[in-house]
Amino acid sequence: MKVSFYQFNELKNQDLYSILRLRSEVFVIEQNCIYQDIDNKDQIALHVIGEVENKIVAYTRIFKSGDYFKNASIGRVIVKKSYRNKNYGKKIMDLSIKRIIKLKENTIELSAQKYLIKFYSDLGFCREGEEYLEDNIPHVKMKLKITSN
Repeated sequence: MKVSFYQFNELKNQDLYSILRLRSEVFVIEQNCIYQDIDNKDQIALHVIGEVENKIVAYTRIFKSGDYFKNASIGRVIVKKSYRNKNYGKKIMDLSIKRIIKLKENTIELSAQKYLIKFYSDLGFCREGEEYLEDNIPHVKMKLKITSN
């Protein structure tokens, strides 16, 4: 899987369409969750795109501290269903974390779906606080402290 980083204004129309389609496929259809995915945050995010044979199969978006949460954050973590179990989720998260480290941030925060706590824990994130509902799906706040910049 090839991973690339783009600011919003660098995205090609076709790539943006593919990203939004993938997010809809997983977060709306697969998870049966009606929510407003297009949240006017894409314009300030760094988009992390994983491609196989020129098809977008994995994605995250990164925010600097203060742009979404108090700390830097990673969100919309996604791997196309037919490409799961290939470690693409771990790879795109590892590269997203490394990119945030380059920004000299000291903490990364995310809102993890409850069933993915182990996935994020294996990447070094620690659960913080109680479970809560976000778009009717159980989530927990998780943080990763960056020890060296």
